[in-house]
Amino acid sequence: MSAPTYKVLNPATGEVVEEFDVATDEQIEQALASAQSAYESWQDVDINERAKIVSKVGALFAERAEELGKIMTTEMGKPLSEAVGEAQFCQEIFEYFASEGPTLAADQEIKSFSGGKAIVQKLPVGPLLGIMPWNFPLYQVARFAAPNLMLGNTILLKHAESCPRSALAIQEIMDEAGVPAGVYNNVFATHDQISTIIADSRIQGVSLTGSERAGAIIGEQAGRNLKKAVLELGGSDPFVVLDSDDVSGIAEAAWSFRIDNTGQACNSNKRMIVMDDIYDEFVSELTKHAEGLKPGDPMKEEDGSFAPMSSRKAAEDLHAQVQDAVSKGATLHAGGVLHDGPSAYYSPAVLTGVTKEMRAYYEELFGPVAVVYKVTSDEEAAELANDTIYGLGGSVHSTDEARAAKVAQKLQVGMSNVNAASAEGAEMPFGGVKRSGFGRELGPLGMEEFVNKRLFYVGE
Repeated sequence: MSAPTYKVLNPATGEVVEEFDVATDEQIEQALASAQSAYESWQDVDINERAKIVSKVGALFAERAEELGKIMTTEMGKPLSEAVGEAQFCQEIFEYFASEGPTLAADQEIKSFSGGKAIVQKLPVGPLLGIMPWNFPLYQVARFAAPNLMLGNTILLKHAESCPRSALAIQEIMDEAGVPAGVYNNVFATHDQISTIIADSRIQGVSLTGSERAGAIIGEQAGRNLKKAVLELGGSDPFVVLDSDDVSGIAEAAWSFRIDNTGQACNSNKRMIVMDDIYDEFVSELTKHAEGLKPGDPMKEEDGSFAPMSSRKAAEDLHAQVQDAVSKGATLHAGGVLHDGPSAYYSPAVLTGVTKEMRAYYEELFGPVAVVYKVTSDEEAAELANDTIYGLGGSVHSTDEARAAKVAQKLQVGMSNVNAASAEGAEMPFGGVKRSGFGRELGPLGMEEFVNKRLFYVGE
């Protein structure tokens, strides 16, 4: 596999701002040795003492939110207010695990029928590899790192090649918060070095958030080396609207969620499934939101403007998917314009009439495109919602909560929501089924992936 180049390329301008050298093999070995050595002592630190350090990590994310936001906006183009909010949310994640972690990791006595005492202990397993994406440069790291630092595991963190400044800023926060040397190690690794790390006997597990293709590669390597893996991959989440007494309001909510992070979120509502009696009005309202938008500076966020996608290639790939649909009969109601390069601007779009012959039906549209489908019954809505290779999340909306809940119960996903686009919070487990991957992050389940659930039995 070819070696990646770690560089900051501003998607709003196409300008290469800064480049970084990849790690040498010697540096990778040093990071592995450091993680293993640090684990020997970190696992023995009382969890309440680890909690104090983890809490300090979160506090530094909040204190530096503005600075961190500017780094992310420069690297991958997200609107500055969203970037600042992401940094602040990281504080919530670290604080959640700092406060709840000691209870979540506590010994659990289980019923024994043999007369002895049986306890399930939740113990760390050792050094872990995290492979993180560009779309949420801080949040994705936080939800992997926070629970594992609390458990007593140590971390090698390979970030996206387009987010080196974010990666270094996180390392700086870890160091200043008092995370001991070797417990958290940022590595600008190549693809070949990732394979070497996974195969190394000191690494006990690997967590990847990324594309389905990347997940298949990492999952195969982890399996070949008998390593536990958590994979959070793509999604094509349904947003089902069965009825509404405020079509304008539900359309606005759907649009806002769809264009969050410029549509580049795994659990974004990429398929809007709307009942026929409100479909036309719903599409009309969405179209109003998409019309007349202009490319804007994501640092300034002027009204009527939109931010760039993460890269020129990402914008071109999305445009090709939309054009494929249009060429086969789909209707583009607004947007869908690929602006001149080298910037990565793609105008937010509304697309209808998508059929199974089009790429857009089964492929994930990782960008600001709202695809709307018309259905005539609750059963048809559920069937269409499940007609996908993905199974990350989904939501069902109705004035009749019981009706929405009945359809939501049928969704083949890891996260099903009623009258809410998603369940947001550090305490809410995140993850999917089918080709959206396996494993969970955040919430109580976030501390149960890379842990030795050891039976400790004392006989009579």
